[in-house]
Amino acid sequence: MKAPSEPEDENIRDVASKAADIKKKFLNQKSLKQWADLGQVLLSLVGDYISGKYREIPYWVLSAVSLALLYVLNPLDLIPDVFLGVGYLDDVTVLAFCIKLVEKELEKYKQFLAGQTQPKPAREGEGRVIDIEVDQ
Repeated sequence: MKAPSEPEDENIRDVASKAADIKKKFLNQKSLKQWADLGQVLLSLVGDYISGKYREIPYWVLSAVSLALLYVLNPLDLIPDVFLGVGYLDDVTVLAFCIKLVEKELEKYKQFLAGQTQPKPAREGEGRVIDIEVDQ
């Protein structure tokens, strides 16, 4: 049994292993394309959790994100994807509900991602340019 500080279940591992398929579905379905960026952030969140890069997330958020992404991937859901036009309506609804549910944690994760891409601050005295004008 896993320690409570490191929970991980089969659904979370499934999302990580099927990330390419989930991403492909977002990009290939017209009704899901507008959700592709958010879907990528959700996939990244799960991947960073599994890799250990980002663990500052409640387990319920990780579970909700994983289940929503697996729902999107599943072709046999509430409204099967074979029904053109409306088949993805339930996928979008589940995804929108999940994003609203985890909105605060998602913002924290986006801040974490932004912090990783920003250059590290220079040590004191290094690289500073001081521009002063001297009146004579």
